[in-house]
Amino acid sequence: MDSAPFRIAVLASGTGSNLQAVIDAIAAGRVPARLVGVFSDRPKAPALDRARDAGIPALAVRPRDFATRLAFDEHLFSQVDAVHPDLIVCAGYMRLVSEFAVTARLGRIVNIHPSLLPAFKGLHTHQQALDAGVEEHGASVHFVSPELDGGPVIAQARVPVLRGDDAAGLAGRVLAREHPLLVATLRLLAQRRLSTGSDMQVRLDGQPLDQPLQLLDDDTFQIDPINPSAY
Repeated sequence: MDSAPFRIAVLASGTGSNLQAVIDAIAAGRVPARLVGVFSDRPKAPALDRARDAGIPALAVRPRDFATRLAFDEHLFSQVDAVHPDLIVCAGYMRLVSEFAVTARLGRIVNIHPSLLPAFKGLHTHQQALDAGVEEHGASVHFVSPELDGGPVIAQARVPVLRGDDAAGLAGRVLAREHPLLVATLRLLAQRRLSTGSDMQVRLDGQPLDQPLQLLDDDTFQIDPINPSAY
């Protein structure tokens, strides 16, 4: 097994609450990894302050300084590549990543998305769920592919939709589950137990997963209710 520290870079556009969950988990020894850089498209993103407060290099790159999205991504990802991450985590990163940037790093970029993918891709997922009348909502961590929110799903956390829910209330309950979901998934990735190849098939300990892992509590996954094996 590779004993080198697992290196994680994070892309974030907003408050960075998922980033903070990762910072805290690494500090507590629950994720065997090192955060080597935090990158944002918004210079005033609070996520950058969270990184700097934790002693993590932080950099903002402004899209308006570049003529095209491709030029922006080429520069941003050159900065990301310079810190030599094993994994790039999109944690509240609100820009579409160009196909060029994704295909060069297939299997090394993951995203956390506030829905049970493939349902409710894109923005305003909580209102989408309410409008659809679903009884269950949640969050997903997936490998990033050129398709928007379309890469293979690694793991999910489920949240019931309650009578009288509005988008803000539902969003708050989903966010509370996003944090342990991301941390538990990153732990398996940092342990090099989760992977994908050119076929974009998710594998756990080398074995293909037919469906996403399901988060039971803050630290335990199972494949489905019929198969209670924990991870």
